[in-house]
Amino acid sequence: MDMSGVITSERGQEQGQEQDQATATAPATDLVDVKPLPVWFFAFEGVCGAAYDLCHAWSGAWMVIAAFAAVNIVVGLTVLRRRMKLVRAMLKNSRTRKIAFGLIALRLGAHAALGAVGAEVTSTAGHLAFAAVMFGATVALLYVDQRIAFKALGLGDAR
Repeated sequence: MDMSGVITSERGQEQGQEQDQATATAPATDLVDVKPLPVWFFAFEGVCGAAYDLCHAWSGAWMVIAAFAAVNIVVGLTVLRRRMKLVRAMLKNSRTRKIAFGLIALRLGAHAALGAVGAEVTSTAGHLAFAAVMFGATVALLYVDQRIAFKALGLGDAR
């Protein structure tokens, strides 16, 4: 390779790095005026995390979950409309996907482990306890994920 090829290659790498830096800061500039989502907004995700056990504890729970989903959509599209960029950014975040898959693995692993030792969850109280744990874990993890994202983007406090 001659010297001009090396220079051209280095310029291409520099331009690629500049584009990567511009792309990395673009979401932060788009989100500068965005306030964090309130913790209560993560309640729907918590209900989704608890839905399996709620439906086992009460057969009519799916109707309440569906109604809660409708309310969540209306609130999201009206009251929290300005924060839609934040919601999209969080959904695109690989950490959020890891949380979702981790919660699914937790549920399957816990039920499998209890089944392996002969202590399957079959009672209403057991399913409600599992639902409460999954609800709490989901809300807490998503809140922490949001705080980490805000700190990483330098957008201030996410409380």
